[in-house]
Amino acid sequence: MAAANQLFTWEGTDKSGKKTKGEIKSSNANIARAELRKKGINPTKVKKKSSGFALASFGAKVTPSDIALFTRQLATMMKAGVPLVQSFEIVADGMDNPAMKELILKIRDEVSSGQSFAHAIKTQPEHFDDLFCNLVEAGEQSGALETMLDRLAEYKEKSEQLKGKIKSAMNYPIAVLVVAGVVSG
Repeated sequence: MAAANQLFTWEGTDKSGKKTKGEIKSSNANIARAELRKKGINPTKVKKKSSGFALASFGAKVTPSDIALFTRQLATMMKAGVPLVQSFEIVADGMDNPAMKELILKIRDEVSSGQSFAHAIKTQPEHFDDLFCNLVEAGEQSGALETMLDRLAEYKEKSEQLKGKIKSAMNYPIAVLVVAGVVSG
């Protein structure tokens, strides 16, 4: 029976000698080191992630607002000329939601291993719809990924604003019905 995957934090250097760090799921530290070496990373430190983090992420989930924020920050990084993989690391470091951070690091790992960004997000259909995936793919193929991400960020932000307005507009009629029910009942 195989051991359950655990989350490990790691530090190391990539093929160009640049220091890098991240998280990886593995059954033990030695296997995690081997997996990192397969990805072209020379690990200098691999340790089990503290259980405090696991407790903090318990129940946390990725929200549409998290996806909108991720898209906006990634678009900004790309416009500034920051390489895609490094952009994932920077954006993940700034995320408060541990579930979103984990999602970004999964995407980063797939892109680091040679997959396209579009392919990496297509493996997460519960977070990225077909429109999002197809527009990212079109942006990658046309060489205009940062422009496409900027447009997607705008779309996601406006979509979230609209949802908020609809919820606010529904509060008043619901409150009136509740009060009417209490008064007449």
